[in-house]
Amino acid sequence: MAIGAFAAVPQEETDLKFAFYSSAWGENTNDGLRLVAFNQTTDPVRLNSITFLDAIDGKAQTLIPLSLDVPAGGYADVEIAYIDLLEGDECIDRTLLENWRLVEISNYTLNPSVRNLIIENTDSFRIYQCVKTVFTDWTNLSTNARNLYEEWVLYHFETKRSL
Repeated sequence: MAIGAFAAVPQEETDLKFAFYSSAWGENTNDGLRLVAFNQTTDPVRLNSITFLDAIDGKAQTLIPLSLDVPAGGYADVEIAYIDLLEGDECIDRTLLENWRLVEISNYTLNPSVRNLIIENTDSFRIYQCVKTVFTDWTNLSTNARNLYEEWVLYHFETKRSL
């Protein structure tokens, strides 16, 4: 898939890790989104944007423009207005109907092969994941090289079990 004049390169794992958080998930608040990014490269980078692809029709997109500078080997974060990232996916809809609470949306997990599975099931809580495709657009600020990757993000849900 191409965005603009660039073709996205499919990746299982990239050097730029990120996670979205929001207090609005599961609560009736007007809180925005918080994005935390970690740059695993030896050069500073700018996270230009993240584009979420609608899993239902594969065409609709939600573009999040960012322009977030992340130092080499370091972290950066930004607060942005709330954007609904929960629509357009059967797994997410079904999981929310079953009273799971969304904890974070990120492009990393301990087990990248896990999707649509309960990955933790104890007497106190369970963790569940859904997957969506995104396009991550970032620029190496030392070389001005632009990178556009197609990758998965995981929707990390949890629920407390009734004892």
